[in-house]
Amino acid sequence: MNYTELTQAIKDYTENTEATFVSMIPTFVQQAEQRIFRTVTIPEVRKNVSSNMNDGNQYLARPSDFLAVASLAVVDGSGDYSYLLDRDVNFIREAYPSSATTGLPRYYAQFDGDVASTNSPGHFILGPTPNGNFVTELHYYFEPPSIVTTATSWLGDNADTVLLYGSLLEAYTFMKGDPDIMQNYQARYEEAIRQLSRIDAASKRDSYRDGEPRALIG
Repeated sequence: MNYTELTQAIKDYTENTEATFVSMIPTFVQQAEQRIFRTVTIPEVRKNVSSNMNDGNQYLARPSDFLAVASLAVVDGSGDYSYLLDRDVNFIREAYPSSATTGLPRYYAQFDGDVASTNSPGHFILGPTPNGNFVTELHYYFEPPSIVTTATSWLGDNADTVLLYGSLLEAYTFMKGDPDIMQNYQARYEEAIRQLSRIDAASKRDSYRDGEPRALIG
């Protein structure tokens, strides 16, 4: 389902083509996408990026589309990975009270968040402060571009039911629609989310190591 088809489906299901309602459809869809991507962590919302820690700088900038960490590693000159441990800022400040304490970082913490006014994507704080320009590899979760701007998306191609009913929930909330219909949309959405969650769970399994999943009876 592409964005044009999704827009038409929303208008058909709600039987609403009023101008203000139609102008809000992009918002309904984006709100639905946000809800979905914060409910399931399918591989399509995960990225891998390499960058550098700078010698003497205890801060590491986050990617601009960053949502949450999956893992952060330092890669040495031999290509060996050392995965940093996630701690809070207080732990790092207490363990390394002086930023002049340097070495191969062992810990990281979320130091600050995005600052729109300065176009800053936020930073991690490292402990100890890097004593070299180390290569880093960050696996992280992000929010993919909306189908509103790209016309097609992974959700539209592979999980159009959850995208449709998520959008209908937002649209019908805007319309202050009939509670019985809203309840039906909610039920359909929740079933679609459960199906997507099973894909999410399957993507984290390996049949060779874990065995084939067994269906529950009853």
